[in-house]
Amino acid sequence: MKSTDICIRGAGIVGRALALLLSRERLRVALVERPVSPAGEATARADVRAYALNGTSRALLESLRCWPDLAAATPVLRMEVQGDRGGALAFGAAEQQVEALGWIVDVPALERRLDDAIDYQPLIERVTTSTPARLSVVCEGRASETRLALGVDYVTTAYPHTAIATRLHGSVPHGGVARQWFSCGEILAFLPLDGPQGNSVAVVWSVEHARVPRLVALSPEEFAKELEIASHQSMGSLTLSADRVAWPLQRSMASRWIGQTDGRSWALAGDAAHAMHPLAGQGLNVGLADAAELARVLGGREYWREPGDLRLLRRYERARQGAVMTMTTTTDILQQLFAREGAVWEGLRNWGLTGVDQLAPLKGWLARQAMGPR
Repeated sequence: MKSTDICIRGAGIVGRALALLLSRERLRVALVERPVSPAGEATARADVRAYALNGTSRALLESLRCWPDLAAATPVLRMEVQGDRGGALAFGAAEQQVEALGWIVDVPALERRLDDAIDYQPLIERVTTSTPARLSVVCEGRASETRLALGVDYVTTAYPHTAIATRLHGSVPHGGVARQWFSCGEILAFLPLDGPQGNSVAVVWSVEHARVPRLVALSPEEFAKELEIASHQSMGSLTLSADRVAWPLQRSMASRWIGQTDGRSWALAGDAAHAMHPLAGQGLNVGLADAAELARVLGGREYWREPGDLRLLRRYERARQGAVMTMTTTTDILQQLFAREGAVWEGLRNWGLTGVDQLAPLKGWLARQAMGPR
């Protein structure tokens, strides 16, 4: 590559999507990838990853010709939420007059599509070390070493829960229904996979730290039985189809999203800039929105501005910080509401679920927020 306009440090989904968006703006991009690991390393971790994507994220990925096939992008036709004292809330795609409330996307399939697109884009160069550029964008995730080296504070609030993720097969098809159960501060989510008539789900179970060692040590059969009980046998008999992966949950926000160090400009995007509780399933949607906004700002810049112009980058920071703060605060409030113990709090949250379910305008508004702009 003759010269590099943008160096993207981190080749996850957000980093790859950003590289494609910037190359579409005729910017030359160096995409920093980790060296290829030995065969088989992290395979189990990759197998359990699935993300809930909204209509906005789908439109962005379709514009890049990276949207996976139906088997790897299962439409959510209905969402059912159950509280711990009989409260319930349900949304349906039909009542919202949309094709789907969202899609559960298999991560390896999406990554392959992004990789294929990058292979055919001559303005993107894959590299293994950082390249001098007019702007560096950090997309390395929550544990970003580059962010640390830049001296940016990553203000973190730890939740008293750990997420356990895996995949399951059920004896009963999921029917395109995404399900969530709130119980004594813990949250269990079943996300449908393998198409509308599939029997597989991605599982994210947020449990108290103290319960994690026992649950992880259970045999696959014993763990599946625990999930059958927690899910009220909504999918019949369950069988684990992947290993379990666990990580502590946190809410985080970088103190600065843009800056200059030693005369070189930088910006943060995705989990390197923020992290939120997974209960709303918005993490990747928010990261892709970062990529879309940064590409929009850089692509629409005045002809005399360089990509690293701080006044330009502040437009991106202002636009995204407010939106992300709103989303992280909302998910934090919901987590706090369902984590509080006591009869009063239990009654309040279950009354709230049922009340929203019975108020069509409010329920419709909440559904539209979850689906994203159409």
